[in-house]
Amino acid sequence: MIPWLRPGAPFPPLDSALDEPNGLLAASEALGPDRLQDAYRRGIFPWYSEGQPVLWWSPDPRFVLFVDDFRIARSLRKVLARETFEIRVDSAFRATLSACAAVPRRGQEGTWITPAIADAYSALHARGLAHSVEAWRDGQLVGGLYGVSIGRMFYGESMFARETDASKVALAHLVALARSRGMPLIDCQQETGHLASFGARPVARREFARQVAALVNCAAPEDPWRALPVEDVLR
Repeated sequence: MIPWLRPGAPFPPLDSALDEPNGLLAASEALGPDRLQDAYRRGIFPWYSEGQPVLWWSPDPRFVLFVDDFRIARSLRKVLARETFEIRVDSAFRATLSACAAVPRRGQEGTWITPAIADAYSALHARGLAHSVEAWRDGQLVGGLYGVSIGRMFYGESMFARETDASKVALAHLVALARSRGMPLIDCQQETGHLASFGARPVARREFARQVAALVNCAAPEDPWRALPVEDVLR
């Protein structure tokens, strides 16, 4: 059994999460920006389907990308150098989130990005705590990603691509942004071969929680998030 969180109730300790399904920690009725912000400060994220209660997760191990371990394949390096896509940051957050929700996922029916999720993350975006990195071509949004930034920690949430390499280019720009803002770690939540190809790897939950506790309490740069020159991405 997992605890049911009433409004204002604290999250249980991370090590009380279930082994099966891996990382299921708690459930609640409501999802709002305050609860969501508190969750991310603890390294917890929501993941559930329409019609379910809000389910909160802290898997062990956690799949993460250390910025210094990021690998850019030669083919992607050429795409970046050609500047095939125009990269924008935070110009179309809700549209990026909606596009992520519309992407079919292997082994999944529908989307976990429910209207309540979209509203809560959009509220975090309004607070300056959620960001989108977007790939545009000919005035059309063709790829991108979004996630949550607290202190010097970034939590990647979802990505999409309507053209080949669009989401990969957005990810490379996110990593460069994280590096420029003193963010050493990007949370990827759960393991995928796609993210592993970029250098992401699993770490024990206890180690992940230790790093999160330090990073979320580090002061973040006050300047707005802006796209970087491609030279900084290829560095």
